Amino acid sequence: MEPDQQEVEKPTDEFVHQFAKDVDEGLSQTPKKLNSKYFYNKRGDELFQAIMRMEEYYLTAAEFEILSLQKEKIAEAITYNQGTFQLIEFGAGDGYKTKVLLRYLLKMEADFEYVPIDISANVLEQLEDSLKAELPDLIVKPLVNDYFKALEQLQSNNQQKLILFLGSNIGNFTPQSAPQFLGHIAELLNPNDLLLMGVDLKKDPNIILAAYNDKHGITKAFNFNLLNRMNEELGADFDIFNFEHFPIYDPVSGATKSYLISKRDQTVTIGALDKQFYFEQGEPIDMEISQKYSIKELEQLATKSGFKVVKHYYDCKHYFTDTLWKIKA
Repeated sequence: MEPDQQEVEKPTDEFVHQFAKDVDEGLSQTPKKLNSKYFYNKRGDELFQAIMRMEEYYLTAAEFEILSLQKEKIAEAITYNQGTFQLIEFGAGDGYKTKVLLRYLLKMEADFEYVPIDISANVLEQLEDSLKAELPDLIVKPLVNDYFKALEQLQSNNQQKLILFLGSNIGNFTPQSAPQFLGHIAELLNPNDLLLMGVDLKKDPNIILAAYNDKHGITKAFNFNLLNRMNEELGADFDIFNFEHFPIYDPVSGATKSYLISKRDQTVTIGALDKQFYFEQGEPIDMEISQKYSIKELEQLATKSGFKVVKHYYDCKHYFTDTLWKIKA
């Protein structure tokens, strides 16, 4: 993950070194792969916010509906038998959906502090500014860090914790890696701590695929932004016109994947690595995964990860769920 204080406009030497190392590792694999966490620089943040506003991208609207219409039930469940607590959000983004819950918790005079965590300093600065303007009574303590390092930092605080992991971010993990990721979170929590996680559910494949292959090409630009970022920050010479964006959805496994396909035989140089990578015509780069779950698979994931399901909250179409978990006794 990224270092503690990543500068957005001018990345630190430590960040560039880690970025280059991860790119080297990914492009040396067969098939080639890039880590989707590097989508999120300033331009990537802007593009993803545009994606969330797309008509095809139902996920944001579905989760916003859940939080808007069921905030009372959710707030009651997470504050039951709790005194002071920390509301810790992984991948906080612009806080568009989270503000619904924050506003209601303040209204009910819950005793908590909000700790948004993100690897993008830029997006956290924007979030903190907007929260100061919209919710001036909220105690905000942002952390630019990866999730586990941030949780380790917060372990010394004995307050109860509620982890928010919204937006179907768990979908960025494969079914094999998700239990390991969530299990590590469980290890860093106490028995009374909770996890509220957004999960995209299996549904009509056409609806899912349209969300990752929009007619305006915003998702395509989001993927190409990572190539542009490597050009800018790692001295690479990717020509984005030599690649094509190709998303797919497998309704059996539930995996939505995005690839960039090389249109011709080509060699790309990455200056920070002093190394060249050869691409054959038709060769894919695995850019990201967005995993979808059935409710049965989701409950199996909770058990494997050391959690127990408390409650599933759904939108009216049952496209999406915010699922509340606690540590399994």
